[in-house]
Amino acid sequence: MGDGKQVPQATLEPMGVLHVQLGDMVEVGGGPKGPRVVVDVVSIDLQSDKITASLATNDAADWLTIADDGKLGCLDVRFTLKTNDGAFIFVEYQGRGDMEAGLIAAAPTFQTGSEKYAWLNNIQAISAGNVNLETGELVYNLYEVKVTM
Repeated sequence: MGDGKQVPQATLEPMGVLHVQLGDMVEVGGGPKGPRVVVDVVSIDLQSDKITASLATNDAADWLTIADDGKLGCLDVRFTLKTNDGAFIFVEYQGRGDMEAGLIAAAPTFQTGSEKYAWLNNIQAISAGNVNLETGELVYNLYEVKVTM
């Protein structure tokens, strides 16, 4: 148990690379949280030493909110992956994107009932992404956050 006094350290352990193809974008318009754009996710492929997976369903999307000046995007993403051995993993993340530079920082979490991939249930990940809004191509490096004393 922690003592509440010592300051822990965080390190990042690479988890893999996520390739995403974005699809149609529906501009919902302004609202109490700012302009909303729903971005369809057409395909996802995750490659790593521990897991290989792809998009399991066709209901993946980013419910993106964009700042009034158009420079900041606030991500709200959800999707389900299917591993190459048949397990399902629900993924959700929030983050921030620099809409001009195409750079994204996000914090994914995972949920699965698979014993093989249960380790995912216990981690906090972060991701560093690069998106081309003209082609819809998006790539993320995924990292597990390891907290130690």
